[in-house]
Order: sequence, then C-alpha cells, then structure tokens
Amino acid sequence: MYFAVICKDKPDALQIRLDTREAHLNYIAQTEERVFMAGPFLQDGKMTGSLVIIEGDDIGVAQDWAKNDPYAHAGLFAEVTVQEWKKVVG
Repeated sequence: MYFAVICKDKPDALQIRLDTREAHLNYIAQTEERVFMAGPFLQDGKMTGSLVIIEGDDIGVAQDWAKNDPYAHAGLFAEVTVQEWKKVVG
C-alpha cells in the first residue's frame, strides 16, 4: 500500500528548511526501502512544503516516518496530513 505524507511549511520558514535539508535528505536515503517518491512543493520557485509517498503495510508506517523526519523535529511544518494513496499512472 502507498500513503501520501503531505506537509505544508510554516509561513516564512524557508531558512529552517534550508538548514535542515541535508538531514532530511539523509533520512530519505536511510529509509529508501519505504520511500516510493518525494519532492518539495514550490511557490514562485521557493520550497513551501513536501510530498512523500511511503510504501507500507498500514498507515502507521507512514505516520511514524513523518514523525521521525528531521523537518518535523525542526518544527518546519504548519500541517502534516497522511492519507492512503493509489498509484494509477507512472
């Protein structure tokens, strides 16, 4: 099963994202067996959030992944949503 982790950054939090980006990318690399795809949301070319598709047996896997993301620990996100996602194309 796949789950979408949809994260929206706090306003004016780009510096937190930039300061924590290397740790976040390392976390993705360390958990690559679970990460199907990932990337930032953009607004006017600036990163404003994240979309990470997690593969797992249940939603708890994706919720745990999101909770342990260095971005979450740094307080980057205003909102995090985890929901089941179905791959149709690609």
